[in-house]
Amino acid sequence: MFAILGTQVVVLAQGPTLKKYAAPTDNKKDEPIAKQFSFDKAVSFLDHAALQWTDKRGCFACHTNYAYLYVRPMIDAKVPAHLDIRRAAEELVTKRWPEKGPRWDAEVVATAAALAYNDALTTKKLHPVTRTALDRIWKVQRQDGGIKWLLCKWPPMENDDHYGVTLAALAVGVAPDGYAKTPQAKKGLDGLRGYLKKNPPKNLHHKAMILWASTYLEGFMTADEQKATRTELLAKQLPDGGWSAPGIYPWPRGDKKKPEPLVSDGYGTGFTIFILRQAGIPASDPALVKGIAWLKANQRASGRWFTRSLFRDNKHYLTHIGSAFAVMAIQSCEGPQASARR
Repeated sequence: MFAILGTQVVVLAQGPTLKKYAAPTDNKKDEPIAKQFSFDKAVSFLDHAALQWTDKRGCFACHTNYAYLYVRPMIDAKVPAHLDIRRAAEELVTKRWPEKGPRWDAEVVATAAALAYNDALTTKKLHPVTRTALDRIWKVQRQDGGIKWLLCKWPPMENDDHYGVTLAALAVGVAPDGYAKTPQAKKGLDGLRGYLKKNPPKNLHHKAMILWASTYLEGFMTADEQKATRTELLAKQLPDGGWSAPGIYPWPRGDKKKPEPLVSDGYGTGFTIFILRQAGIPASDPALVKGIAWLKANQRASGRWFTRSLFRDNKHYLTHIGSAFAVMAIQSCEGPQASARR
């Protein structure tokens, strides 16, 4: 509920905020499976996880509050939690960057992408702050067309330059008001395409990210390449109906423990289903129906979907973005949902 007082909009809706939220428990592999699927619990987990990270960390991370800006408007963009996180992301651009600069070049791209996707899902208008963030991408783009990314050995988001390039392409492609057709964007996109041509994808996750961007922009994948990637993703479905993160992004673990490519998880399943939906696979496809059934049968009691870290057994923050993609997958298949399509 909203009340309009003069030129101000006062939020009266109830719900968690940056000043009042419940910190989620740690991500645990042995957390019990929920007795029954609850979409509301899933959304609540995402709200509180994003609020806690923003409040306690004072920064943005691809796996938590950036991911939140993609998923929350697909359900309801007017809740206080979403408004708080959106405001905090804008303040990176309007306050932190002018005063101290971005922490990394990656922060520029990730912020621009999250704000652009958020704009496309909400107002469908390019916010001036989003435009500022997008324009800054071209200031950090290298001569080879790439972006200096975070190489923390935390795949899939903070492990290689490839992710940053595809995220930059997605940011431009999804941005409203024809941003992709501006001179600086056209030049920048040419650079991104050139980088990908010289640095082809090394794994299926790389291909899936290019596929996602290619649903908005020409010149990133041919129709045959799109079809081949869809086929490859479908072929990675496990017998129980899910997908696994290490199955689509194989990576030698830093803790020397064995990866589990044959164990379905939230990120692998949610990400794959969502990408396939964006790439034109119908929700009625038997593989997607089975995948959604896996998600509903494997939600944890807290509302999240567990995903084991691809690097080491510690905080398992991949669970956060995995839960976001799980909700995005369910929404994209069962709707109604907001669409980032123009």
